[in-house]
Amino acid sequence: MTTARPTSRDDLPRVLELPEPGAPPRTVRPGAGAWLALTVAEARMVARDTAGLVVPLGMPLLVLVMNGLSPGLDQVVPGTGGRTALDVYVLPLTLTMVVATVGVINMPSFLAYYRRTGILKRLGVTPASPAMVLGAQAFVGVAQILLGIALALGVAFVWLGASPPTDPWVAAGVLGLAIAAMYAVGMLVAAVAPTPGSAVAIGLVAFFALGALGGLFGPRENLPDALAALGGWLPFGAAIDALGAAWAGVAVPGSALVGLGATTVVAGGAAAAWFRWE
Repeated sequence: MTTARPTSRDDLPRVLELPEPGAPPRTVRPGAGAWLALTVAEARMVARDTAGLVVPLGMPLLVLVMNGLSPGLDQVVPGTGGRTALDVYVLPLTLTMVVATVGVINMPSFLAYYRRTGILKRLGVTPASPAMVLGAQAFVGVAQILLGIALALGVAFVWLGASPPTDPWVAAGVLGLAIAAMYAVGMLVAAVAPTPGSAVAIGLVAFFALGALGGLFGPRENLPDALAALGGWLPFGAAIDALGAAWAGVAVPGSALVGLGATTVVAGGAAAAWFRWE
């Protein structure tokens, strides 16, 4: 009979990979599979929210069709390279609505719900940090925005006879900046809203306030001069002005770019300072 000798560290299976005595535990980083699973879960949440799925796609499309069928919108606007009022006014308004509804209304309500139910707090003690939820939610929101934009452009080009932008790369860059600005506003809403219901309410107020000053309910020229000027600097009106310039092939107003950039920095910074995971 042989005498059993004590098990040494070298005898253990290598798959265990035990840390050295006294060494700090190694942090396990979530891999691509974890990111994919979380993104798919966020997409399912958005898809199951009927109002949150339909409104960002249906409401801008309804505004596009109602305005696109109005008489006079097929008239060429002078100095726009043959573009019509539908191209330089209605389409930019429609695309801005798609971005704003997702960024300012939809996204904050999901984050407020996650914080209210303790999901973000529980994720804080796992390798899947709460920041992963923000990233997944942002990715799904951008996908929803791109779907809404594709749907609106398809209807405008095929049915209403709209023309593509003269500067498509400028239009794409402006859309990216508009998404960043509206997401910053949405993160600020999520930071100050204590409950999912209040997040929707604050988001709706912010959406309609920015829209009213930016031309959602009519030309900004109909507003008092001070409000019209303010609306051009705020993200809704700035996005419309910048997209209209890209469609017409003229220089994008500097005030629009500064307004979108400043909104991203100021609102995003305030959201980062005030946001709480629980």
